[in-house]
Amino acid sequence: MLFPSLTGVQTTSTFTVTSFEPTELTGVIETGAPVTVARMVKEFSGRIQGISTTLFTAAFDQVAEIGTYVAMESFEGSIDGRRGTLNIAHTATTYGGNERQHEVVVIVPGTGTGDLEGLTGTGALRVEADGSHHLDLDYEG
Repeated sequence: MLFPSLTGVQTTSTFTVTSFEPTELTGVIETGAPVTVARMVKEFSGRIQGISTTLFTAAFDQVAEIGTYVAMESFEGSIDGRRGTLNIAHTATTYGGNERQHEVVVIVPGTGTGDLEGLTGTGALRVEADGSHHLDLDYEG
């Protein structure tokens, strides 16, 4: 089992980031870690297939590899053969390396279209030792 079930269906996918475009911010208060905004594009394979575009905001110290991000992801493709679109919100904190804490991954209610209409659920993002990235979802609807 990937993680405790919410009585829904569990599925997983591997994804690659195909684009990460940082955007300059102006008029920002300086802190110990700069706040950045980027647009990220991902491609998914496995039981979740498709593409997504993510608005990614982070306060992250590149040297210490410590920080937190907040992201809103718009997904188009299929989940276990069901085609459509939906939004996924996620956030996590890192304290160096691939360790993630305070993670939240949620399918945004009411955003599903097509066969994904009505989908709700939670999930997790995993980064394996080999650097591969995975999205695990526990959904119903």
